[in-house]
Amino acid sequence: MRLKKQLAYARKILPSATWRALRSPVRGPVHLILALADHFEPSIVPEDGQKRAPRPEQERRLEWWTREYPRVVDPWRDHDGRPLVHTYFYPAEQYDEGLLDMLADHCHAGWGEVEIHLHHGIPHADTGDNTRQVLTEFRDRLAFRHRCLAREEGSTRPGYAFVHGNFALANSAGGRFCGVDSEMQILAETGCYADMTLPAAYWDPAQTEKINSLYECALPLDQGVPHRKGHDLVAGRVPKTFPLIVQGPLVTDLRRTFRSARPAFDNGALTGSKPPTMNRFALWKQAQVRVVGRPDWLFIKLHCHSMDPTQKDAVIGDSFRTFLAALVGGAADRKETLHFVAAREMTNILLAACDGRNGNPGDYRDYRFKRIAETGLSAEKTSSVPVDLRG
Repeated sequence: MRLKKQLAYARKILPSATWRALRSPVRGPVHLILALADHFEPSIVPEDGQKRAPRPEQERRLEWWTREYPRVVDPWRDHDGRPLVHTYFYPAEQYDEGLLDMLADHCHAGWGEVEIHLHHGIPHADTGDNTRQVLTEFRDRLAFRHRCLAREEGSTRPGYAFVHGNFALANSAGGRFCGVDSEMQILAETGCYADMTLPAAYWDPAQTEKINSLYECALPLDQGVPHRKGHDLVAGRVPKTFPLIVQGPLVTDLRRTFRSARPAFDNGALTGSKPPTMNRFALWKQAQVRVVGRPDWLFIKLHCHSMDPTQKDAVIGDSFRTFLAALVGGAADRKETLHFVAAREMTNILLAACDGRNGNPGDYRDYRFKRIAETGLSAEKTSSVPVDLRG
């Protein structure tokens, strides 16, 4: 069964992922817009995905992270003077008011932003009605209780970026870990402006054939897996179908492939066994994720699980620090202009590219979606309709 899954995965992506790896190396001058999507689960138990760490352990993890992370990244700033921030995709089904107060304070101090993560359809398929209620309730808690998320000028509805738990976006994993074909339509109707789920984990059936892309869904949003086909974002053409699909890199690692005599891929995940390195950074650039017509603005969306104790070296330890120092310290020699951004900011910059904007992409961090914490948005008390947060 494992070999069958691997063959199916390789057939989907191997030609395109290898073609990217074989293209001429990316050379400056180039702007690199880099975001880190943190699948943020304080309750994670690495040995068993169905268990949750005790509440005191979750609080201890979060207290340590919010104290140590700023100290580690503060010395290394991008072209605009910004530190490398995390976008903390917090699981809706694991909402904890106290933990989110801590995380929101960390973000309001300038170290990241909070967005929406959702695991559902476990052990039974979720329903569209429950998915809509869970997303709406959690969205409003984040926006009006914790002053997270964003909004467009003239709108009172909070907008958000999204990551699907277990990568099963819009029922893309054959019915597992979701069950809701119309999920993309629900995301659109509840204010999601960008999905940052992909690429999926290695060999995952939820992986689409379309990779290394920024695009609008080309299929009806009320159907399952509408993101398997898409219209690439193009400079000079305003996108109309939201949420936009913002993919991270997925490239064949030719050196590992030749060594092992079987396909090896890099999907931009920062893990204990695969910490960030400058060799991996070269592969992420090779993916050339960009708005068509703006070849000098490259978008690099990475992902991690910072609360997983087994991943510490990759996200805050020695390997991470060595990488960050080399990334920032050598940027000028590589003729690269770095921009560290949150998911919202990355979306704003790519929308500015679609509108034909030029110059410093860092100037467009707040181009369309602005942080609620900075806009003074308030709302009436949110609905108290009971919701099954377990999915």
